[in-house]
Amino acid sequence: MKPRHRRTPQVLSAVAMLAAVPLVLAGCSGGSSASSGGKVDSITVLDYYNQGNDKKVIGEYLDKCGADNDVTIKRSLVPGSSLIQKVLQQASSKTLPDVLMLDNPDLQQIAETGALSPLSDYDISTDGYAKGVLQAGTYEDEVYGLAPTVNTIALFYNKKVLSEAGVTPPKTWDELQSAAAKLTKGDQYGFAVDANATYEGTWQFLPFMWSNGGDEKDIATPETEEALSLWKGLVDDGSMSKSVVNWTQADVNDQFMAGKAAMMINGPWQIPGLKESKVDYGIAQIPVQSASDKAVAPLGGEVWTVPNTGDKAKQAVAAKIVDCMNSDANQLAMAKLRYTIPSKTDVAQQFGKDVPEEQVFVDLVADARARTGELGADWPKAATKIYTAVQSALTGQDSPADALQNAQSSN
Repeated sequence: MKPRHRRTPQVLSAVAMLAAVPLVLAGCSGGSSASSGGKVDSITVLDYYNQGNDKKVIGEYLDKCGADNDVTIKRSLVPGSSLIQKVLQQASSKTLPDVLMLDNPDLQQIAETGALSPLSDYDISTDGYAKGVLQAGTYEDEVYGLAPTVNTIALFYNKKVLSEAGVTPPKTWDELQSAAAKLTKGDQYGFAVDANATYEGTWQFLPFMWSNGGDEKDIATPETEEALSLWKGLVDDGSMSKSVVNWTQADVNDQFMAGKAAMMINGPWQIPGLKESKVDYGIAQIPVQSASDKAVAPLGGEVWTVPNTGDKAKQAVAAKIVDCMNSDANQLAMAKLRYTIPSKTDVAQQFGKDVPEEQVFVDLVADARARTGELGADWPKAATKIYTAVQSALTGQDSPADALQNAQSSN
């Protein structure tokens, strides 16, 4: 999933409270009385796809899966920034939904509380998924959530602008610096990223850090310093706007479509807007320091889970809904409609054949890393340290080395 929301301190506190207070979930029900063994006729669902195409497509496929299992879907929608707080409230009042969608970095924190049931309880197959997808849905060796489709980020470039400047899409950091400088003229910057003080800023920095051997367990290393120095150098020489410290990914895309950035880092969810804008764009992998380095991208996407409501009959049907959303056919269809990538490797390969424009993302997703893969429920702390260091360095408060050391040493 692309990062859709910033975790506020209040929401982080809510997650901590949820983890600290044992949940007495036996007898909980997804908004109705516990089943006594009768027929299940409805399933409640909670997600944050509350706008536009995502709202429509996800709703259609939930209803389809409901019909396939002879149940009515009762769907509730909340803004992304409110989801975890909502889950906390529902856990407290014993009204958790039957099916819960979570941003994949949030899954481990919620599973840690005991609020979710492992999908192995329902014999849902986890075969064929990309490694990062299973990592994102796993807590303590149990898979609690599966993502029907996922995403990541890559390099978008304006074909016409690069061609006129005699520039080819850069593959290495040296080529990126040279190309960005050559493409910077007038009110057009050569390169644009989202470097704001949110998880989006961290998400955009991760490919540069990871591909250079940096690691979230300790960001005060030469490898991560080199990656941050690259971004700092691009700002200092004018190839990248100083405003990147405030831009969202949507802002970056707006700059690109307006002709004020020749290249940008962004995700496939921007493709509909780019098509509408008529910009002649291309997509390439994010440049790495050395041509021999491998691009490592962060995995985005939402996972579908079965909460422990205490209603075993409903949980069994809810698991069928999760399984249905993850069928090969539904993964492929939703990916095409939502400009995302199927989570199963074979289905993703078919998607690449059907939608060759997105083959770059298919290749990246195959080896994409889950943000919680190493630190699990502690990932938010590391994510905060990373964007704090990026902000400090790009605004000139500290050198890249000092910014990383100070952030690493913080609580």
